[in-house]
Amino acid sequence: MVKIRLKRFGSKKRPYYRIVVQDSRKPRDGTTIEEIGIYHPIEAEDRQIAFKEDRARYWLSVGAQPTDTVRKIFNKKNFTL
Repeated sequence: MVKIRLKRFGSKKRPYYRIVVQDSRKPRDGTTIEEIGIYHPIEAEDRQIAFKEDRARYWLSVGAQPTDTVRKIFNKKNFTL
């Protein structure tokens, strides 16, 4: 099953995430199918989230399931699923 989830980067106590499309059987920081955005929780509110809406819509249309965290991130940006 394909999932849209977060891949962690950054150092200790300074997390930085990429929103990725990945096979659910792969490890969190393993190989990805496509990187569609970023989530930087430490940044200012207006610069925390950036993603390609067209690619997210495509992956959702072909059956990819977002994790709960990614669903919340999409809702923050008023991106309807």
